[in-house]
Amino acid sequence: MERVKLGDGGRLAGKIAIVVGAGQAPGEGLGNGRATALRFAEEGAQVLLVDRNIKSAEETLDLIKKSGGKGSALEADISVEDDCRAIAEACLKTYGRIDILHNNVGIGHVADQDAVSMDEEIWERIFRVNMKGIMLVCKHVLPSMIEARSGVITNISSIAAVCTPPQLFAYKSSKAALNAFTQAMALKYASKNIRANVIMPGLIETPMATEQHVSGEERQKRNEMRNKAVPLGRQMGSAWDIANASLFLASDEARFITGVLLPVDGGQSARIG
Repeated sequence: MERVKLGDGGRLAGKIAIVVGAGQAPGEGLGNGRATALRFAEEGAQVLLVDRNIKSAEETLDLIKKSGGKGSALEADISVEDDCRAIAEACLKTYGRIDILHNNVGIGHVADQDAVSMDEEIWERIFRVNMKGIMLVCKHVLPSMIEARSGVITNISSIAAVCTPPQLFAYKSSKAALNAFTQAMALKYASKNIRANVIMPGLIETPMATEQHVSGEERQKRNEMRNKAVPLGRQMGSAWDIANASLFLASDEARFITGVLLPVDGGQSARIG
C-alpha cells in the first residue's frame, strides 16, 4: 500500500475539530483540554472550543488566535441533550463538516466513596457527565461523520478505570463504562472509516488535579505524593503529554488505530498483574 502523506502546514492541516472541555479549572498551569485545543490549532486544524464556562473557552480561543490559529467558542453543558445537538449543529453551520471530536470532560466528587456509603445523586451526577454526556455528544456528531464516511473520536478516560485502589466507585465505574462505550463505537463504525479511541491519563499536573480544594503546604505535600507514585522519573505528566497523544490519535499517522485504550501515565498502569 502507498504510504500516507500528510498535508503541508501541519499534521491536522485542513481539519475541523471539536474539543469539548476546551476551557479549564482556575489555577496556575495548563489543563488537558486547553493544551489539546492549542496543539490541534498549531497543527492546522480549525477548532470549535466547547465548554460550559464560555469565558474559559474564550481564553483558549484568544491563545489560539495569538499564535495565528483559527477557531470559535461555544457554551454548552453536555449533560443536556439540546446542548449536545447544538454543538454538532454549530460546527456544521460554521465549518461545514466535523473531522475530529475530542471529548475532554469528567468530574469527580469528594463524597464518592464505596458501595455502602454511596449517595444516589452523586452516582447519577458523575455518570451524567462522564458517560451520558459524552454519549450524547457522540450521538449528535456521528451522523455527519457517517455521511462523510470519515471521522475520529477520542474520549478522555482515566487509568482509574483499570488500576486504582478500591475507592471512588462512581468515578472508576463511569470511566470503565466510557472505555467499553468507545470500543463499541470503534467496532460499530469501523466500516464507515470512523475511528474511536480512548486516552487514559495517569497523574497529570493540571489545575483541576492539583489545585482544587487545597492550598499552600497541603498542595505541596499532595503533589509530592503524586510525583512519587509515578514510575517514570517520579514526576507527574503535563497537559502537553495528553495533548500530544491526542494529536497523534487524531492525525492520519494513526489511520490504522481504533478501539485502543491508551495509557498516558508514566508506567502506572504497567503495574497491572
